[in-house]
Amino acid sequence: MAKKAVATLRTTGGKGLTKVIQMERSEKTNAYAFKETFVPTDDVKEFLKK
Repeated sequence: MAKKAVATLRTTGGKGLTKVIQMERSEKTNAYAFKETFVPTDDVKEFLKK
């Protein structure tokens, strides 16, 4: 008999962050690397302008 899934209560602390993935190319090997950062949701557009 399968167990019933129990809902968990979420805290509101992590909802203000957005995961941003940027692609960078290595000068030595010409390979692509992906850089992942968490940015506050309000600052995403400013972060991507860099």
